[in-house]
Amino acid sequence: MTHALIWFRNDLRLADNPALQAALRGGLVPVPVYIHAPEEEGDWAPGAASDAWRHRSLHALAADLQARGSRLQVFRGPSIDTLQTIQACTGAQAVFWNRRYEPAIEARDTLIKRNLQQHGVQAQSHNGALLFEPWQIETKNGDPYRVFTPFWRNASTRWRLPTCTDAPAHLPAPPLLPGALGIDALKLSPRLRWDSGFWSCWTPGERGAHAALARFSAQALDGYQQQRDRPDIPGTSHLSPHLHFGEITPWRIARTLENNPACNDRDAYLRELGWREFAHHLLHHFPHTPEANFNPRFDDFPWAAPESSLLTAWQQGRTGIPIVDAGMRELWQTGWMHNRVRMIVASLLTKNLRLHWQHGARWFWDTLVDASLANNSLGWQWVAGTGADAAPYYRVFNPVLQAQKFDPQGDYIARWVPELAPLAPTLRHAPWSGLPPHGYPAPIVDLASSRQAALAALERIHS
Repeated sequence: MTHALIWFRNDLRLADNPALQAALRGGLVPVPVYIHAPEEEGDWAPGAASDAWRHRSLHALAADLQARGSRLQVFRGPSIDTLQTIQACTGAQAVFWNRRYEPAIEARDTLIKRNLQQHGVQAQSHNGALLFEPWQIETKNGDPYRVFTPFWRNASTRWRLPTCTDAPAHLPAPPLLPGALGIDALKLSPRLRWDSGFWSCWTPGERGAHAALARFSAQALDGYQQQRDRPDIPGTSHLSPHLHFGEITPWRIARTLENNPACNDRDAYLRELGWREFAHHLLHHFPHTPEANFNPRFDDFPWAAPESSLLTAWQQGRTGIPIVDAGMRELWQTGWMHNRVRMIVASLLTKNLRLHWQHGARWFWDTLVDASLANNSLGWQWVAGTGADAAPYYRVFNPVLQAQKFDPQGDYIARWVPELAPLAPTLRHAPWSGLPPHGYPAPIVDLASSRQAALAALERIHS
C-alpha cells in the first residue's frame, strides 16, 4: 500500500485530526512522525514549561498509536531535510499536516509545501486548531478586525462546527524508519525536576484533555459566567494547555457544551474560545505584535529602566502584594495561572512598575504550559494598553481591590502564600495594614503614587 506521512506538531491527538483523516480517506497508510526543530521557530522557540508538557504529551500520543497497531517515530533536525529523507525512504506519495499560525512557522511551512510539491509529492495542510481560519473573518471593507466584539459578532453568524471524528480503532503498521529517536532523546523533560508539582494538576495527552472537558462540562460550566473570575474556586475549564498542544479541538469542546443545559454559561465560555480565535486573527494579520506595540503611539512611552531586583521580586512572587505573589507562585508551581490573576500581575508590572510588557511576555512564555504566541501577545498588549482592543490605557488594576472582589476570603492567597494564611481574611489582601508576618516582604512599590505616575506618563503620549 502507498504511504502518507502524518507530520504531527501542535496537534497531538488522534480524534478530530484532519491530517490523519485525509490519509485514511485516501486509502493511504499513515506514517506518523514528529520532528523536533525548535530553532525554526525564530525568537519564540518553546519555553521550558512547554517542553516539559510536550515530553509527556508525545509519550501519550505514542502510547495511543501503539495501542492501535501504529507507532510514532521521532526525529531531530531540519524539518524539510527530514521530511524529504523519510519520503524517499518510504516512497510516500503525500505529506499531510495541520496548520500552525506563528509567523515563523507559517513562512517555513509555505517553503516546505512548495518544495515537496516541486518534487512531485502531494503536500496538504489542514485546519486542525481553530473554528475559523485567521483570514476567513474580515470587515465589510475586507480589512482585518482590530476590536473583538464586532469580530465575534461576525464570526458567530458563520458558525459551522465541523463534524467530530473519533480516534481510529486500528491503524496499519507503518515501516520502521532509519534515524528515528526515542522521545527521551529530545531532552524535553527537565533534568532538575522543577516541574514535579505540575503533574498533580495536569494530565498531558488526549485522554487528559477529554477528561478535563468532561469535568468542566459536568462540574463548572453551570455557574461559569459568575465564577470564572474567582481564582479561589475551580470555576474555569483548565483546557488551555490541551488546546495549545492540540490534544483536543475547539469544535469538540463546543459540540460537547451544546449538549449541556447551562445555556447562558455555555455562551460565556464560547466567547472565551472567541478570544482565542481573535488572538490568532491578530497574529496572522499583524505578525509584528509579539515584539512590537500594536499601537505605535506607545513607541514613545517612557518605560522605566529595568531594575533587576524589581523584576526578580515579581518573577519570584516576592512583591509584598499578596494577590500578585499568589499568582506568580501558582505559575511557578503549576505552570499555569488563573486568567483574572494574569491581568492583575501584568498590570502591576506594566503600570505600577512601568516595565515594558515584553519582560512579562517573555517570563510567561518560559513558565506557562499553555504558552501560545497568539494569546500571550494579545494578553500582554491588552493589559499594557498597547494592543488591539486594549484595556483603556488609563486602566490600572488595583490589586487590593481586585483581591477583595475576586478572592473575598483570601483563600487563593492563603493557598499560594502560606505565610499569610494565619492572618484574618481582611489582612490577607493588604497585610501592611496590620502587622505583616515575619519574612513576608513589604510592598516593592507604592500602589497609589505609582498609579499616578503611570497615568501621568500615559497622558503625555495621548495628549
